[in-house]
Amino acid sequence: MYPLKFEPVYKDYLWGGRNLEKLGRILSQGKVAESWEVSGHPDGTSIISNGELKGLSLVEYLQKEGHAALGSALRPAYLQEFPLLVKLIDAHDKLSVQVHPTDEYAQKHEGGYGKNEMWYIIDAKPGASLIYDVVPGMNREKFTQAIEEGTIGDCLQSAEVAPGDVLDIPAGLVHGIGEGIMLAEIQQSSNLTYRIYDYERVDVMGKKRPLHVERALEVIDFDSAKRVAKTKPQVQQIAPGCTKAELVANEYFVVELYDLKAELSQKAQGERFFIYTFLQGEGAISYNQGSVPIKAAESILIPASLGHYTIEGNLKFLKSYLP
Repeated sequence: MYPLKFEPVYKDYLWGGRNLEKLGRILSQGKVAESWEVSGHPDGTSIISNGELKGLSLVEYLQKEGHAALGSALRPAYLQEFPLLVKLIDAHDKLSVQVHPTDEYAQKHEGGYGKNEMWYIIDAKPGASLIYDVVPGMNREKFTQAIEEGTIGDCLQSAEVAPGDVLDIPAGLVHGIGEGIMLAEIQQSSNLTYRIYDYERVDVMGKKRPLHVERALEVIDFDSAKRVAKTKPQVQQIAPGCTKAELVANEYFVVELYDLKAELSQKAQGERFFIYTFLQGEGAISYNQGSVPIKAAESILIPASLGHYTIEGNLKFLKSYLP
């Protein structure tokens, strides 16, 4: 058992850019919209990039190590379908207006998981905003009519964002990332997205991307319009030189933010794995058999049975795990 690094899986969707370079990521290709940092999803499975298991996929690793890697407190089914997907997203241009299905809907109509997710804003140009929910009083009939008449913009709420903002995106909530925003996304392991509107854009072949209006209308939660878009979590001092803030905690994942300027002792006691996504700085993770260097724009998976480990350096990072 040792802390695992992975080769990023890049997605070059038409709205991407090269802003991951601001974090220190070296990009060998052109446009990058998403970097799948830790993933067991078949649309982009992570490959271990360090240590003696280098070259093994995350899926193969879980099959090899079982609950010693995953955690004794987690469902055995997660050994076949890793439950979390961690991404870095560069919205150089705006994303489509979209919505994701619940587990119940996805299992009935698509197979696999639905998609609940959260965003941590890493960078945003001044005045950047995103779409978050429908306006109060909206219903399916009004929304359908607006789509048909091309006035969907009148049905949507927007929220201006800045670095450090946190947004919870439950299944059923209409949303869309605006241009000039870079963020970390922690989500269920799902690639189900129902596009509602895509600004009449065309891809490199000159074709419009498909919309999924009928299914979107079936899953939109029109009762969620009073939801608060952004939250400012409470920061607490947990050790000398280290603060922690709980960003999102629900039945699908817990995400915490740490600001470290010394060292932090942690323990993986066999119950669950942890994923760290480093946003700023550099340092190391030390464990009983060695040390792994870390830096911004890297994600690390801590196997459930690693035992004691210490994170040291001048770092800002997210910690993601299952409750």
